[in-house]
Amino acid sequence: MASKLLLISVFVLDLIAFGLAVAAEQRRSTAKIVEDSEINYNYCVYDSDIATSYGVGAFFILMASQALIMLASRCFCCGKALNPTGPRAWAVILFIFCWLFFLVAEICLLAGSVRNAYHTKYRTIFGEQPPSCETVRKGVFGAGAAFVLLTAIVNKLYYICYSNASENRHDL
Repeated sequence: MASKLLLISVFVLDLIAFGLAVAAEQRRSTAKIVEDSEINYNYCVYDSDIATSYGVGAFFILMASQALIMLASRCFCCGKALNPTGPRAWAVILFIFCWLFFLVAEICLLAGSVRNAYHTKYRTIFGEQPPSCETVRKGVFGAGAAFVLLTAIVNKLYYICYSNASENRHDL
């Protein structure tokens, strides 16, 4: 039987990670070009950098959630072998998708956080082309949030299938 306490704990962690990823998308840095008339330069001024912290928080909380599920299931590959049953087949498929979605979510969150923290230091002289005020693209944290949600769904289904398969195990 799947541990209800573990499933609830992982659900709460996944919910927090999802909320942080959505908040990071909403609060990602924006920039504006400012003219400094004393020095005759244009430069970029960035607003709040809180989205980086939200993205990193979501990254680590999702990692903790994945670690709990993998520890509870012994990462599927450690421990006693499971009988070839339907739940085991589903557990294998869900295990693969669980890791795939997890990796994509982590890459999106990490890339978005790194890119959001990057602030250009370019200056241009008045009359030249204005500086490029680079910011994270819209949707990077949103994609991370979507994959956090997919990971949350699939890792719980994986754990339930794994638990059902391990209940049906007959030790020889």
